[in-house]
Amino acid sequence: EVFLPEEPRAAAPVDFLQELPSYQSALRRRAAAGGTQERRAAPPGSAGLRAAEARGPEQEGGELAARPAREYPLTIAEKRRLRDCQQADIKYISGWKQWKRTSSKSLKKVLNEVRELLSFLELWRHDIHSIEGKFGTGIQSYFSFLRFLVLLNFIIFILMFSFVTLPSIISKYGIFNSSFAKIPPKNIEPHCTVYKPSGNMGLVYFYTYLKDLLSGTGFLEVTSLFYGYYTIDAAWLSILRYNLPLAYLLATFAYLALSLLWIIKRSVEGFKQNLVHDEDQFQSYCNKVFAGWDFCITDPNAAQLKHRSLQYELQTDLEEERLKRKIADRTMKEKLRIYSLRLFINIIVIAVLSGCFYAIYRATVFSQENSNVSIGHDIRTDSIGAANLLVQYLPSIVITLANFIAPQIFSFLIRFEDYSPAFEIRLTLMRCVFVRLANIGVLLFSLWSQISYCATDECKACGYNYELYPCWESEVGQEMYKLMIFDFIIILAGTLFVDFPRKLLVTHCSCKPVQWCGLQEFGISDNVLEIIYGQTICWIGTFFSPLLPAIATIKYFLIFYIKKISLIHTRKPAARPIRASSSNFFFLVVLLIGLVLAFIPLGISIAHIPSSKACGPFRSFNTSWAVVPDTILGFPTGLQQVLHGIASEAFAVPFFMVICLIMFYFIALAGAHKRVVEQLREQLMMVRFDPLFCTPKV
Repeated sequence: EVFLPEEPRAAAPVDFLQELPSYQSALRRRAAAGGTQERRAAPPGSAGLRAAEARGPEQEGGELAARPAREYPLTIAEKRRLRDCQQADIKYISGWKQWKRTSSKSLKKVLNEVRELLSFLELWRHDIHSIEGKFGTGIQSYFSFLRFLVLLNFIIFILMFSFVTLPSIISKYGIFNSSFAKIPPKNIEPHCTVYKPSGNMGLVYFYTYLKDLLSGTGFLEVTSLFYGYYTIDAAWLSILRYNLPLAYLLATFAYLALSLLWIIKRSVEGFKQNLVHDEDQFQSYCNKVFAGWDFCITDPNAAQLKHRSLQYELQTDLEEERLKRKIADRTMKEKLRIYSLRLFINIIVIAVLSGCFYAIYRATVFSQENSNVSIGHDIRTDSIGAANLLVQYLPSIVITLANFIAPQIFSFLIRFEDYSPAFEIRLTLMRCVFVRLANIGVLLFSLWSQISYCATDECKACGYNYELYPCWESEVGQEMYKLMIFDFIIILAGTLFVDFPRKLLVTHCSCKPVQWCGLQEFGISDNVLEIIYGQTICWIGTFFSPLLPAIATIKYFLIFYIKKISLIHTRKPAARPIRASSSNFFFLVVLLIGLVLAFIPLGISIAHIPSSKACGPFRSFNTSWAVVPDTILGFPTGLQQVLHGIASEAFAVPFFMVICLIMFYFIALAGAHKRVVEQLREQLMMVRFDPLFCTPKV
């Protein structure tokens, strides 16, 4: 008898968990899904009680009927009684609350109609839904990701054009009574300011225009496409002074920040969906068996492919379980053998990467030395012009070959490392991501080594190799331009000269070797790596070529239709597709890695390498970043002191400590939520055994 009063205390944690919103929502879902019979068996007064509970929160908060009756997990009769009660209670509330309630409903209705109208204006809405119906959500996620990049590049183009290109054009042509000012660089040697673009003079062949269009030289070099065009220091629009160098730098930071925030926002949404599928093997098996079918599929061939996909996933799960048992039963001798083999294979991988990097470095150095020599000559013959174009495109060709050969080697070597199938795919993809993005870094490093190389005192006075690179920013922009153009040419040529002939051979040739090869699979991951590689080039090149996002927008717009035609007519879906939720999250994570890697060369170019003294908006500054402290010096003294205080260590150290404390708080909060979720999962498993959890507490 002494221990009887302690029983309610033992149930306290359960009562606490039952008060959580997640537990209440689980009860509502359970009641809506399978509680029909219980409601029919309940006493007559229970309906009114549940309706009163549904209205209770609104009445306590002072807002009546904030939620419509259809959103409550009640029967039709109960919803009708609830609606009658809500309408009867309207006469007892004040006029202000009635107007507020009516305005809220009207605004919500208008927003829903606008949202529905905007959905019809969504880019490629019908095409993506058609692809989803024929090939499932996995391939649909790739085309949705491509649409996201089109919109992202279009917004970046609008940003750079509005704040950089448009003011320069308006001021140069005197539109809206505008003017511009060019301030000559001070304390700069005269030979550092000499820049003679390789524009076409006199009679020009059509081939020369085509070569310039492909390489970014000639007539394109003096257009607003490249950095060297923006030589204005200030633009005057009526009485307003527009600081173009500061706007150029801030626009660069703005498009990087916009890309980062947008990707993080979409990544968080994908991460939430990915967490739902991150369960133990038993729950994963149940999800595949009972909820694995994609009801968007309407095509019979796609349905058969989905059957094979589910079968492959189940086989993969069984194979992973077999490998786990095999790993647990390994002897010390077997572990030593497999680890030694993996070490040896990783050494081979490093050797392959080193070979690719060295080949790119040598090709870049050779291309820069020989193409710069050839630019100054008057090229008239087609053979010499073709050789010069080949020399200019040599780094792009070598990078493309490295991006094609290295993944094939990685896919072959991964078979001998004895990993699980899922880990094999992830490791191979990460190696491919690394080789693609690192190749761009090696190209830029090769360019910077040539730009920074100075052997004479005249060169050291300028801070860079002014003889080969009088406007080195435009040279880097041309390399990024050539990489983007060549990448599009490779994608188009692969579809026209590889996929279509292969489709014709498989369709009209009955030879066993041809039928054994079959159609090429539409690999989602490989195609995603292609466009992420191009997007990383766009992020890096936009600083050196402000209109490059417009080219990227057109490129991805055309790639959408190229890939759509290739998918429908010349390729078949992959036999090993990946889930849409995990694929979306993986795409955005790899894209985020590409963006972070783009920060490194841009940061070095802006803050470390001296800016060109013969072209560009930063020719009056030692580096591009120097425009920021120069602008701050024009502020009032009080504001200068505030900004210097924010940039000092006295502010940075406490701010960093506060950020760390906030981060630790959220980490602890996330851990607490995780433990609560685990407890709720345990309660859900105990529902069928413990009557305490079978009925909600009234």
